[in-house]
Amino acid sequence: MVDQETSRTPYVPNEGPHPWRRFVAIGDSFTEGIGDPDPGVPGGHRGWADRVAEVLAQDVDDFAYANLAVRGKLIAQIVREQIEPAIALTPDLISICAGGNDVIRPGTDPDDIAAQLEGAVARLASTGAAVLLFTGIDTGFTPVFRPFRGKVAIYNENVRAIADRHDCIVADQWALKVVQDPRFFDDDRLHYNALGHHEIARMALRALNVPNDLQAMQPDPVPVRSWREARAGDIGWAREHLVPWVLRRLRHQSSGDNVVAKRPEAAPVRLRDIEL
Repeated sequence: MVDQETSRTPYVPNEGPHPWRRFVAIGDSFTEGIGDPDPGVPGGHRGWADRVAEVLAQDVDDFAYANLAVRGKLIAQIVREQIEPAIALTPDLISICAGGNDVIRPGTDPDDIAAQLEGAVARLASTGAAVLLFTGIDTGFTPVFRPFRGKVAIYNENVRAIADRHDCIVADQWALKVVQDPRFFDDDRLHYNALGHHEIARMALRALNVPNDLQAMQPDPVPVRSWREARAGDIGWAREHLVPWVLRRLRHQSSGDNVVAKRPEAAPVRLRDIEL
């Protein structure tokens, strides 16, 4: 068990290098890094967690990182399949972002989802590791997910309360207005692209109070499209992304079926240029 006095809150930069030596990330596609393809990393997707690990590894020689997240997982699956394996890796920093796939399902209750999250957070926090939680993004900017905005807001209030009760660190996506823009998202309109994952990494490092050289990047302007072009794009998106998603729900299938964690063991991180 790690020292709670040094790890449960963000460190003060002028007191020296950050205190973390083993970072384990758990969750779903958001943490796996879907939308940010990179054939040079395990699993072929980079994502915000890899980017954070790369920064953390710069400060300490014996840093190790594991990522157990798998796309499509519901919170019950994350709790069942990832919590105890994460603890077994003896991390002193754990990130968990879970429940998003549940919240956007019709008929689900954000309070019930949060109760499952709190059980997981209590177990993780009991190890003495610092726990990093995420609120969900404000979906008001996107017509597709705008109907779930109220449920996300309720879930976020639960996340903040859980963080307060268990002394967790919160990375607040809801307040990150810069990513409420289609230029930060993959073609499926659900997952962040490389630019979005870069901004989430910057947000997470701010929450951890870790100085870094990651710079805000100005995305290209959104191209002006005619009404006809926009509707054609909507039809193409529905055919390629929405219909398969709906069919998986009807068949009780997941995009994460038969997918394994990309970094199941805590291992050193290859330092690299992390601008994008």
